[in-house]
Amino acid sequence: MAKITQEDFDHIIETELPWAQEIGMKTDKVGDGEAILRLPFNDNMLRPGGTVSGPTMMALADACMYAVILSAIGKVKLAVTTSFNINFMHRPAPGDLMAEGRILKLGKRLAVMEVTLHSDGHDEPVAHATGTYSIPPRS
Repeated sequence: MAKITQEDFDHIIETELPWAQEIGMKTDKVGDGEAILRLPFNDNMLRPGGTVSGPTMMALADACMYAVILSAIGKVKLAVTTSFNINFMHRPAPGDLMAEGRILKLGKRLAVMEVTLHSDGHDEPVAHATGTYSIPPRS
């Protein structure tokens, strides 16, 4: 069972991740060790050439990883990204950007996750990210 709910993570976006709220990020689903986040399409996401910018996709992927780790360990605010890698695979179609993340390995101090990004309504991935989060020791 997930240690946080969809509503919990939306509240975290609203109160602790102001940059995510400003760009309209929403939580579609939180499960045990998995999450789906949505970034509604906005022209501000575009880079020259009319495609969604890399930093926009990276922000969504990292936020998704944060939701994934919290779903597994609970509200541990100091769980932080220690490594992040992304491969851009296809040009995103104009529309909401979706991030589907899951845990690959959960240890006592580190968690490894992956996130697949795609344009809403399209199955073809536009990017794939992997990352590691550091989990602080419980006091």
